[in-house]
Amino acid sequence: MKKVLTTHVGSLPRPEILLKLMQARDDGEAVDESRLANELRTAVADVVAKQVEIGVDIVSDGEMSKPGYVSYVNERLEGFGSSWEGHIAQDLRDYRNLAIHLVKTGLVIPTGGGPCCIGPVAVRDTTALEADLANFAAALGKSGHKDAFMNSASPGVVAVFQKNEYYPSEDAYIEAVAEALRSEYEAIVTAGFALQLDSPDLAMGRHLACADMSDDEFLVVVRRNVAALNEATRNIPSDRLRMHVCWGNYPGPHHHDIPLTKILPAVLEARPRYLLLEGANPRHAHEYDLFGAIELPEDKVLVPGVIDSTSNYIEHPDLVAQRICNYADIVGRDRVMAGSDCGFSTFRGLPTVYPDITWEKLKSLVEGAKRATERLY
Repeated sequence: MKKVLTTHVGSLPRPEILLKLMQARDDGEAVDESRLANELRTAVADVVAKQVEIGVDIVSDGEMSKPGYVSYVNERLEGFGSSWEGHIAQDLRDYRNLAIHLVKTGLVIPTGGGPCCIGPVAVRDTTALEADLANFAAALGKSGHKDAFMNSASPGVVAVFQKNEYYPSEDAYIEAVAEALRSEYEAIVTAGFALQLDSPDLAMGRHLACADMSDDEFLVVVRRNVAALNEATRNIPSDRLRMHVCWGNYPGPHHHDIPLTKILPAVLEARPRYLLLEGANPRHAHEYDLFGAIELPEDKVLVPGVIDSTSNYIEHPDLVAQRICNYADIVGRDRVMAGSDCGFSTFRGLPTVYPDITWEKLKSLVEGAKRATERLY
């Protein structure tokens, strides 16, 4: 029997002991590297087993090893150093006191102080990637589960957070980053996993790095970033590719988010077959009906968020099913998969959603998909 498949965006809560060890290393403290490696292996095995137990169909390694969905590249690529002041999201500029509150409470991570591109971008070390691939493969083997994906930063999102101070143009910078990341992309797929390209630059970039641009100017950036992504994945079949597009995984007002309708035609030019979009939060939950006006290419599958990643509300399974059916009624039941709006531990540390609630939300996702299956098949 066919059914509505379930997945999520990638990051999941990390164990406290792993967080402490990783933070100690970042702070320059002496850390037993063998113990850290063992804790990481255990964390990946546990997070895979928990997803399988809940019934998630396409699982991840939870991004256990990564300090952030984009900052991890600083450890794997050469060419980055120094620091800069970072961006301030346009919606948070409008509400400065709220921004201060969100930073103080850890609900927003300041973007300042990050590295710049100060030299040629190239692969520095593949050790961390190789460890990620080995840990994930071992965890999947132990669980007996096969359907899996691993996250990697898109070329465009690296450029958003790592300011270019070396290349003569942003175009040249993006091209260099894309070529440097290509080997990681191909290694993930060669290892047997689907590759998920995290691409918030295609939406969040509008009110962050490109806040002073017009929408038309931003669309030029989107098309350039999509072209770079396509070039970097040229050797990978499109059905092994997923792409996540979002407007920022933080509980801000989001009133400056660019509407999906403006970016969707350019986004659909990207090679990945599976498109993961926000579909559960109050700013974007209504956008499913857009697909009634814009024809979805035959080779695309939608993976809308049907559970929110910034709220501790546990969605009712009937609401999850309703959201799934809203998309299925428009694009077809076989072209929809159930996902989450974003990751649940985008950055290392205390996530927006309490860890125990993350798992309850995923249980609701699975149950909601079952109920949608009963209605659709």
